Amino acid sequence: MDIEEKIKTLREELHQHNHNYYVLDAPIISDFEFDQKLKHLQELELHHPEFFDANSPTLRVGGSITKNFETVVHEFRMHSLDNSYSEADLLDWEKRLKKLVDGEVNYTCELKYDGASMSITYINGILEKAVTRGDGFQGDNVTNNVKTIRSVPLHLKGKFPQKVLVRGEIVLPIAGFIKMNEERIEIGEEPYANPRNTASGSLKLQDSAEVSKRPLDFLMYNLVAEKLPIHSQMEALDKARDWGFKVPKDCKLVKNMEEVLDFIHYWDTQRHYLPYETDGVVIKVNNIQQQEELGYTAKSPRWAIAYKFKSEQVATILHQITYQVGRTGAITPVANLEPVQLAGTIVKRASLHNADQIEKLDIREGDTVFVEKGGEIIPKIIAVDFTKRNIHSHTTTYITHCPECYTKLVRKEGEAQHYCPNFYGCPPQITGRIQHFISRKAMDIEGLGGETVELLYKEGLVKNYADLYTLKIEQLLPLERMAQKSAENLVEGVEKSKLIPFERVLFALGIRFVGETVAKKLARHYKSIEALKNATAMELIMVDEIGEKIAESVLEFFSKEDNLENICRLQSYGVQLQISEEELQGQTDRLQGNTFVVSGVFEKVSRDDLKKLIENNGGKVSGSISTKTSYVIAGQNMGPSKKTKAESLGVPIISEDDFFKKID
Repeated sequence: MDIEEKIKTLREELHQHNHNYYVLDAPIISDFEFDQKLKHLQELELHHPEFFDANSPTLRVGGSITKNFETVVHEFRMHSLDNSYSEADLLDWEKRLKKLVDGEVNYTCELKYDGASMSITYINGILEKAVTRGDGFQGDNVTNNVKTIRSVPLHLKGKFPQKVLVRGEIVLPIAGFIKMNEERIEIGEEPYANPRNTASGSLKLQDSAEVSKRPLDFLMYNLVAEKLPIHSQMEALDKARDWGFKVPKDCKLVKNMEEVLDFIHYWDTQRHYLPYETDGVVIKVNNIQQQEELGYTAKSPRWAIAYKFKSEQVATILHQITYQVGRTGAITPVANLEPVQLAGTIVKRASLHNADQIEKLDIREGDTVFVEKGGEIIPKIIAVDFTKRNIHSHTTTYITHCPECYTKLVRKEGEAQHYCPNFYGCPPQITGRIQHFISRKAMDIEGLGGETVELLYKEGLVKNYADLYTLKIEQLLPLERMAQKSAENLVEGVEKSKLIPFERVLFALGIRFVGETVAKKLARHYKSIEALKNATAMELIMVDEIGEKIAESVLEFFSKEDNLENICRLQSYGVQLQISEEELQGQTDRLQGNTFVVSGVFEKVSRDDLKKLIENNGGKVSGSISTKTSYVIAGQNMGPSKKTKAESLGVPIISEDDFFKKID
């Protein structure tokens, strides 16, 4: 056997032993034998660098240094899941499903493991890149660190597509977490707060050798690819298992909601005996075609939902109520608590939401309160232990003036929150708007974070987001913790933001009630800031999904002289305040006023591409047929109940080819 063949054989052997140990939990050789084989391979590779392989088992020990984690746009968005907290929520979800799809609906039930979501791309079976979930649209490239996790296959086994994205959760087993903390306490360091945060933080360590020392695991839950030859979620899990992934054995295919609830009730108690932390159950429609029929909302798949186990509750003392000012001027009361352990973290603060909530619960400083984590994430006060209340305590009087600029607060009729009206003079509002402007979903300005914004404002270098475009390196260098490279990165990041498309710039402006989805609709409808600025209330309300509240907010924004001046300045600096020629080429008004329902499987384009074509040509996509539906586009295997409903309402059913004729 020649050297190249020997190296190749050793690599294959070690990959299989890794799989046996970390995925199957069934090793067939001792740790000593494994280490000897690994050492032999390392020696061969050292003397024969011409046979280098980026996915060799020897590289599992890490050693590469990543100083800056590159931001990568997800090829397929990583949606978040809708949450449910009761059986009634699940039954309502099932009712909605059955209105939208035909035939029997089966479900997969999978435990919702608490870790860091990851998307790993394989090309020709070789691990190409691993990207964190981030905001769902883009995440951080952490490939070098993920390669050190032994349960992540570096190359796939058996038959696989040319390109596939494998989604899963990076978790830290409880036993490994306890051991890590024991070692930290022994050397006098602070223990880690919880397995989830430790797993997530491990992925952003600069030295992959340090990551390799942590007992991280990868639990697969989904496959994504173009025209993946898989017909069900359970088939996808089985296929991934064949390729070499660790797929939890506790997932189960069930026939109805009654069996879903049985699964939930069983694991609500049994979860405490699992090797990993879990906070709920994910229920998915098993049939892939039905998943495609159901599609997505703006944030979540309609075909999946997470049932969250009941939150852990603890009692603690509320020492003081303070008030925070948001970028819109909204005042949020905050409970400052006696630190207490809750669901794996130390809780010191909790939101009290608004004056009505304080009054409703009769919360007072000095009270003993019950705190829980809403969905295991955000701490909230749910009740007061009145038996422990001091008889001399006073009813909480809500503040009347802004805690930052001392302007008298206002509260609009029908709204729960108080607001500081000093829009242009209240420091947290000013810095909050700039922080929103630079955020990832908006202008995504690299090299600029919240603390730096605060510093720039404090030093008088910025008073609004337009000022960012006038910053010079020499102005930044005297600032605290600002070196030459940091200053250059900041200025370069601001310059790059001039390429951000109009719809995201519109979102970045921070118009109240104009979130990502509304910004996209307004940008596509008006195509430029100039046209939007001149729109009347009636014209705005006529735009799809724009109501009176949003219209009033848009008009109010453009009525302010400071806003108009900032927009004028942004325009002069080269920020995109209209849809580019390239984007306009793909958009028409041919389908204006028409609403389409898409059903079945299509040959020429995917269902998602078909929906984009409808929207790019001025049409609207709906998930269900009604009297407002203009056309149903029918592909193969269109649901019979949809066909019957369309015919009964007199809605025309057209083919894929008919649709293409409409948009020519």
